[in-house]
Amino acid sequence: MAKVIPFAPIERLIRTAGAPRVSEGAGIALTEILEDYGLRISKEAIKLAEHAGRKTIKAEDIKLAKEML
Repeated sequence: MAKVIPFAPIERLIRTAGAPRVSEGAGIALTEILEDYGLRISKEAIKLAEHAGRKTIKAEDIKLAKEML
């Protein structure tokens, strides 16, 4: 899978959680996890939208998909 989320926002996220420093490896690891989880949620949201007869993914699809996973 191609990297979609840049390092800088991931680093800010970890720093917001309270880390004074963030290694590149830590940022890459969290990026991989978030992208994998986001992809799984997105795929489920697509199924929900298709089931509802829509091509457009709505916020409610994403939220429901998250709850389902």
